[in-house]
Order: sequence, then C-alpha cells, then structure tokens
Amino acid sequence: MSDPVTLADARDSLGDLVNRAHYGDERVLLTKRGKPVAAIVSLADLDALEAYESAEDEKVLKQARAEDDGTRIPLEDIIADHKALSADGK
Repeated sequence: MSDPVTLADARDSLGDLVNRAHYGDERVLLTKRGKPVAAIVSLADLDALEAYESAEDEKVLKQARAEDDGTRIPLEDIIADHKALSADGK
C-alpha cells in the first residue's frame, strides 16, 4: 500500500490517485485528521473483495443450514417474551 493521503490532498489530486489505483494497481489509503477513513482501489481489487465476501456468505449459509434442526419459534412468542421481560424490568 502506498503512503497515506489526506482528504485535503486527495481533493487536489483525485485523478492521479485513481490512475495510481487503476494503472499502477496501488491501494491508496485516505486519511482524515490522521486517521484512515477510506481507500481508493482498483476495480479488480474491489471485484476480488466482493467475490471473497460472497464466498464467505455462502459458507456461513451452508453451515447454518447444516446446523438447522427445523425448530421454529413464532414471532408472536418472541414478542410476548420480550413484553414479559420488559414488564419485569429486565
């Protein structure tokens, strides 16, 4: 990753920063008051991140389905339990 760039500096050089991400495959970290707040990345990096997130979501869903025992709790029961706990001051 390249050196961090302040938001103020990024305003003045956005085109250059985008070119660095797109053509140079750099990841540009943007900071505000010295703290990281965002990044400029190539579309390829974004696509890879989204593919990873999608694969992780599918993995978690598959695991949840495997652990599902078929037991369901009606919403009305959950609401009633919540009201009872709230009435008891918990």
